[in-house]
Amino acid sequence: MSTYKTLHEFGMDEIIIEKSTFIGYAKPIKTEEEAIEFINEIKKKHKDATHNVWAYTVGKTMNIQRYSDDGEPQGTAGIPTLEVIKKEDLRDVVVVVTRYFGGVKLGAGGLVRAYTKGAKIGIDAAKVIEKVMYREVRIKIDYNQLGKVQNEIMNMNYFVKDIIYEDNVEIIVYSRLEEVKVLTDRMIDITSATAEINLGEEFYLSEQNGNIIL
Repeated sequence: MSTYKTLHEFGMDEIIIEKSTFIGYAKPIKTEEEAIEFINEIKKKHKDATHNVWAYTVGKTMNIQRYSDDGEPQGTAGIPTLEVIKKEDLRDVVVVVTRYFGGVKLGAGGLVRAYTKGAKIGIDAAKVIEKVMYREVRIKIDYNQLGKVQNEIMNMNYFVKDIIYEDNVEIIVYSRLEEVKVLTDRMIDITSATAEINLGEEFYLSEQNGNIIL
């Protein structure tokens, strides 16, 4: 999978619905153990809460999906929370919605809407991002080629990670995996095949609205 959506960081927000306080927590995780650990942390923090409802998905294909109503009527809390994660198409995330009961019963439909909202505000606070597969491309050139090569890289909207000045100049570029060939072909073209190009490792970077977040 060359791209997938997940969360950037821990996020938290709260909302009051019919006098009940709903606190939405969300966090990116890598394993089911991390998800369970986070759930237990929130449960400990809010051990006096009426409910700590949770859901998570693990794996690039969402092969692990778990949820809990934590005492709310079946189908009114855990599943709606999980459905928000799935609707946002998020991988490797955990969401906990804590409820402090305010004295007004919401009914089944009201609970579904409330937990859906609680999950959504937590996810929004954690920032939805896209994980995109990149590759490091190292371009070694003569100093007299630097201006032309730099301008071309900028015009093509590639991300320059670093420039190393030694006997030659080495420009370290992060390129989306599917755009590596376009970059290397262009570098060979504008340097009349004098550029020394080395391909580095492949890795995921975070993007939001098409911009890299480091």
